[in-house]
Amino acid sequence: MAAVLTTLAAAAAAALGALAARDLRRRRLARALAIATPRAVLEEGFVPLGGVTQWVGIRGEDRANPVLLVVHGGPGAPCSIFTPRLRAWERHFTVVQWDQRGAGKTLGRHGRRGGLPLTFDRLAEDGIALAEHLRERLGRERIVLLSSSMGTAIGLRMVKRRPDLFSAWVGTDLNVNVVRNERLSYPATLAALRATGRHRRAAALARIGGDPARWDLAAWTLAVRSTASTATVGPTPTALVLPLLLLSPGHELRDVVDFLTGMRLSAERLYGEIAAHDAWRLGPRLDVPFFVFQGDSDVLTLPALAREYFEHVQAPVKRFTLVRGAGHFAAFTRPEEVLAELLIHVRPLDGAAQ
Repeated sequence: MAAVLTTLAAAAAAALGALAARDLRRRRLARALAIATPRAVLEEGFVPLGGVTQWVGIRGEDRANPVLLVVHGGPGAPCSIFTPRLRAWERHFTVVQWDQRGAGKTLGRHGRRGGLPLTFDRLAEDGIALAEHLRERLGRERIVLLSSSMGTAIGLRMVKRRPDLFSAWVGTDLNVNVVRNERLSYPATLAALRATGRHRRAAALARIGGDPARWDLAAWTLAVRSTASTATVGPTPTALVLPLLLLSPGHELRDVVDFLTGMRLSAERLYGEIAAHDAWRLGPRLDVPFFVFQGDSDVLTLPALAREYFEHVQAPVKRFTLVRGAGHFAAFTRPEEVLAELLIHVRPLDGAAQ
């Protein structure tokens, strides 16, 4: 019994030490994120969107700056955890983060059954409602829309339906056709796993077969995780996201649980639409300027497929930028480089930009 008590005491001490270290690092990050400029915008809370109150955070040094709305992917993986990495963006844009229905703090407020049904169309309508809210709240005629990964399926629907709301659409980690993307990446993933001696994972991937049209959610999840593990540039998505989530000053431990739960539930509820997603079916015309920032080493959303779709699109202005030495999450792993592109090519399109 004494040995058991000693072991439990040691485990408790280790856990308390880890929590204390986490708290210290979160407090340091919070100080680094402080904004004290005279015309700063610092707001967060729940906004009614499509009949469901949803968490929205707004940060910027000058309310006269253009508004940049971030639409997260995942599905169900809010980008608010990247706020420390986007601190420099807040000098030039008012950056808006949004936890979509069924995700993050919005899930935490409403529970697992709140906000149903969950569809790409419903999320796009929520995003349009948020853009209208921001236009009124912040006094802007148009908004820059930046969507990431699976969020590009939502962002595309938003700009198609309401181009009048947006000065530009920026897609990063552009996801244009899930079946084609996975079919193209499958052989390379299988070969990489075998070449690096991960034979058990390779055997599991071989068992699901190379036709993504026949996969279910479990098979797709296995394939995506396997592909992510073969990345040769930067951290894997898990290695990137988890530390940011755990150390985020804006996320308590309860929020961490809600974040992870939201990812799982969103994948379950949206998988049918994810598997069917094909940007080409929505037509080639965009009535807003269109920009793509794609990691040149992204194994999850292939640059070649993103480029093919980009060439297909007809837009008043368009630009495709490969972010050198970046994988998935290019905008959040190379924020300085993407900001430079935004300042040169996107910010001037906002009518009130100085």
